[in-house]
Amino acid sequence: MSILAINGGKAEYNASDWNSSNKATLWPVYTSEDENAILEVLRNRQMSGSEITKKFEKAYAEYVGAKHVLGYCSGTASLHAAMWACGVGAGDEVIAPSLTYWATCAAAISLGAAVNFADIDPVTLCIDPKDIEHRIGPRTKAIIVVHYLGHPADMDEIMAIARKHNVKVIEDASHSHACLYKGTMTGTIGDIAGQSMMTGKSFALGEAGVIITNNRDLYERCISYGHYERTGVANNFNSSERFITDPELIHFAGVPIGGRKDRMNQWCSALGLVQLKYFPERVAKIEEAMQYLCDEMDKLPGLCTHRPAKGSGTTKGAWYSSACHYNPEELDGLSLDKFIAAMVAENLPVGPLGNFPLHLHPVFNEADVFFQGKPTALAFGQRDVRQGKGALPVAEAARSRVFRFSRFVSLEYKNEIDRFVATIKKVIDNRGELLK
Repeated sequence: MSILAINGGKAEYNASDWNSSNKATLWPVYTSEDENAILEVLRNRQMSGSEITKKFEKAYAEYVGAKHVLGYCSGTASLHAAMWACGVGAGDEVIAPSLTYWATCAAAISLGAAVNFADIDPVTLCIDPKDIEHRIGPRTKAIIVVHYLGHPADMDEIMAIARKHNVKVIEDASHSHACLYKGTMTGTIGDIAGQSMMTGKSFALGEAGVIITNNRDLYERCISYGHYERTGVANNFNSSERFITDPELIHFAGVPIGGRKDRMNQWCSALGLVQLKYFPERVAKIEEAMQYLCDEMDKLPGLCTHRPAKGSGTTKGAWYSSACHYNPEELDGLSLDKFIAAMVAENLPVGPLGNFPLHLHPVFNEADVFFQGKPTALAFGQRDVRQGKGALPVAEAARSRVFRFSRFVSLEYKNEIDRFVATIKKVIDNRGELLK
């Protein structure tokens, strides 16, 4: 067996092998058609406004199978609006998984609410339905569900709990573009969804996002909160086209209730119209390549890739992030940190999970957003739902049991996939070196 690079052997790859010229893993895919769409917006000086964005919203709604889509400047802004639309305000609570990016739930703090963090399912890495119901209190307004790393959460169980207790479900679908849950597109199952479309996401438009909903009331509330130009008051820059019908919301027309300007810039929406034309075909190629890769990785001891069961109608769509469960007990106790270090030395594009348990972060426990002299998590009469180390053991242990690896975009690059797996196998086969 060849010597591991971490112990002085020759690395299987050069670091430069994974740069932007590597078409096997290159994402997102942009062509001259994308460039021309952006240049047309620039030349026509249409960066602001919403005419192109409205076309994108309509096309994206048809793609995901939803009644309403509204474009945003970021996924963070879309989730903020979704919370407000669901009635989250001062003194309220939302329930969210601890292992996620901060944008999933941090807006609750700026609304004066607290986040009651739940643990995650050890297999899906999504919020654990068994850890939700006991957290619901009289001021719980919403359950926020993250389809973590593109793996759909258990929406049947979550929706049943939410309906039983009359709380809203907000899907953070930022990881789950094109993902299906039992045949239904994620983002269309809960009451409303926020979805990021920044450059690192599977549907990548730069800095952008959307809300997705089948609920007309929530859609109109989102418009009123941060889209003043669609409330029906005309000026030199906006048409008088009205997107809201609720008399109470019309009363505030012309000025956003949230004091926010959340619209998507039209470079992003023009890019989105082009990307959407090719997205289903590209997703199908990714799915084929990644299923093959995961099948091969699952043959190796100690590894179990993070994906839904085949034939379940549940998919990872465009595979926002590929992940693998790691079982050190099957590898003579080799720690994940050492395993990752050895793979990185071979110049493999792998690494630990990027997210840390949010229930331990000071922002959610100590931050005084409104300068009231006490943590905002307690400032408006809400119960104390803060939790310390050890409270959510699965979320806290995830970084020692799961690693991330590169996405391959087509089975056309099967030889590259095989080489990738062979390099992981090299590390596993030589684990004795790492254990000395």
